[in-house]
Amino acid sequence: MSQTEPVLYGGWQSERSGFMGNLSGLGFVLVAAASVIALVPIYIRSWSAALLTLPLAAVLLVLAYGRVLGLSADEWIVLAVRHQIAVATNKNLFFSGAFAPRAKDGSQPMDLPGPLARLHLLEAPDGLGGQIGIMHNPIENTYTAVAQVKFPGLALIDTERQNVRVKGWAAFLRSHCKEDGAITRLSIHQRSLPDDGAALRSWTERHTSPDAPAVAVQALDELMQGAGPAATIRETYLSVTLSSARARLAIKGAGGGQIGAAAVLVREINAMQGSLSSAGLQVTEWLPPRGLAQTIRTAFDPEAQLSLSARNTAADDANWEGAPKGVDPELAGPAATESGWGLYRHDGAWTVSYQVRGFPQSEVYATFLQPLLRPRSNARRSLTVVYEPIGPTKARQELAREKTKRDAARKLRAKTGRAESEDERRESMTARSQDVARASGHGVLRFTALIAVTVTDLEQLETACAELQADASSAGLEIRRVWGAQDAAFAVSALPLGQGLPDRRAGI
Repeated sequence: MSQTEPVLYGGWQSERSGFMGNLSGLGFVLVAAASVIALVPIYIRSWSAALLTLPLAAVLLVLAYGRVLGLSADEWIVLAVRHQIAVATNKNLFFSGAFAPRAKDGSQPMDLPGPLARLHLLEAPDGLGGQIGIMHNPIENTYTAVAQVKFPGLALIDTERQNVRVKGWAAFLRSHCKEDGAITRLSIHQRSLPDDGAALRSWTERHTSPDAPAVAVQALDELMQGAGPAATIRETYLSVTLSSARARLAIKGAGGGQIGAAAVLVREINAMQGSLSSAGLQVTEWLPPRGLAQTIRTAFDPEAQLSLSARNTAADDANWEGAPKGVDPELAGPAATESGWGLYRHDGAWTVSYQVRGFPQSEVYATFLQPLLRPRSNARRSLTVVYEPIGPTKARQELAREKTKRDAARKLRAKTGRAESEDERRESMTARSQDVARASGHGVLRFTALIAVTVTDLEQLETACAELQADASSAGLEIRRVWGAQDAAFAVSALPLGQGLPDRRAGI
């Protein structure tokens, strides 16, 4: 293909792995119970019993195989029971501030709700004289660094440079698909929110001459009042997560423990600077602890964006004597949160998170996700794409397992006389092309995407959700509200903390 022709992308495959076929463990139990119940009339030689057992067996089969919004009935039951238990025990509520625990020395550590409570914020030297904030997950034993990045975009550049940048990003991802790679997770997080104009006003006030004509100053004020709130800003973050289990030898050589893990992570992120530049990404900074705390704070409390933006701009002045840029890590978390069945309330805002359940079936251009971050005046949006590189050996096993399952399904269809559908034929062709690409040296990634829409006025929430669903449809995406787990989804969709993919399960 000529470099001047736009490249089309496609071939995304959904994971289909369960306890037995596409059945979860509970689904398999339901099918087994239905089979036993259906055979009861034969064993007891009572056809009248079939009037009772056969309908019951049919109900169990529907619970196992029937799907609503992508989930089976047994999965809905698990979600509902778990949520009701959390509500009954008040575990869906979180209170910080005066209720937050304190250390023995009187200091208050970073206090985060739900699945984020286990994270610890560490500080490490970045090798250039500064400090970098690292999120430590002691449960998964991972360390995550977050960089704020800038990129020139794809929509307004010529096709040749667009193709080069996408290839550079693909090469960056492929470089981490190696055996026992230390980097276990990469994620891109982007926020689209209305620009309040605070930074512009602060800069203008500091650079306006006292001798400027009053008419010119008045005209400039009127221009900023109209232009500032109408603008939209986007913040983009790259999260890099290191697995201490995979990098145990390197960590031991760097001194061991958290200090050694931080040193290895800093070494890894410094080594990837060239690859990021090839992909067109410019690292503004690897966030220090106060910068990382600010990204957390503004996600939980959007109204804090105004004051923090003005203060950060003022802090650029050499004569500034106030608080430094960012937020004290002790104040990063929310004051209170409440996790509902279909939404998440945090401080003075409400968020609904969606998971991308299906990517476009047809081939698309590299800019197909652009509608998701379309500026909206009534809401802020955030999109997180999480990648987990798979090493060559595991990738070979995964693709071989998928191929075996599809071949078995094709033979079963042939024996039963059922024709192969176009969707099934296309999936087989895609799987084969992926296996060929893997054998040629390409990497294999697990990935998913989550989207969050946040409002500060509850009456605008459903309107904002409807607009997001319409934009997702324009992008060719199938999205689903994360029912019963909005707090966990918020941790991934609205925060750039490198939270991981779920374990493999049926239907995902």
